[in-house]
Amino acid sequence: MALARVKGMVSVVVPVHNRKRYVVECLESLRTQTYRNIEIIIVDDASTDGATQVVRGWVKKNSGAGQAKVRLVLLSRNVGYAGALTTGMYLARGEFIAIQDADDYSHRERMRRQAEFLQSRKSVGMVGSSYSLVRSGKVLQQRPGWLRYRWNNIKRAYKAGGHCVSLGTVMFRGQIFDRLGGLRRRLEGAEDYDFIANCIKHGVLVENLREPLYYYRLHRSQRSRLYYPRSIS
Repeated sequence: MALARVKGMVSVVVPVHNRKRYVVECLESLRTQTYRNIEIIIVDDASTDGATQVVRGWVKKNSGAGQAKVRLVLLSRNVGYAGALTTGMYLARGEFIAIQDADDYSHRERMRRQAEFLQSRKSVGMVGSSYSLVRSGKVLQQRPGWLRYRWNNIKRAYKAGGHCVSLGTVMFRGQIFDRLGGLRRRLEGAEDYDFIANCIKHGVLVENLREPLYYYRLHRSQRSRLYYPRSIS
């Protein structure tokens, strides 16, 4: 039997592997969210670039009485994106779980907008959003064209084998994790698609907000370039 979840709390899971250059901006965007009932779960996936020390320093400075609820997990060996993210989900206590990639950052209203959406739309189990592209610190005007909006369109896309929700932008009800578990590692590079498609397969209603509540950073070492070299989104 799953433990009772903290009503109204958002557990933000941040998997970190060799993101020393970007992780502080990522974490600061969570610390300054207008929605205050959050916990930040950072899972360091055996980083080797000094990110671990940077995260330790940030946690020491920004946790404690009157500050954000922060939990840092240090994995002794690299288990990969799916393993690190699922580890954080296991530790999440919130009614809602949000995902945040360590090289990206969130709009300060993101958690509020998504939590309030899920609170007001009881039938919806997961909500993503549009996002802005960031290159060399500059927010681009370009908008992603591959996302879909409205449940019927999203369901149709996944039924046809397509992908139209960005995993880094999503927030979902913790009870979904309690029922279905986290990301499966069998499809390396497509774990995000597999997770969302599996949720839809099991009856989870998914929506996307049109607001760009997330900032997706373009850089040479981003994970998506490893699997989709020509993709920018």
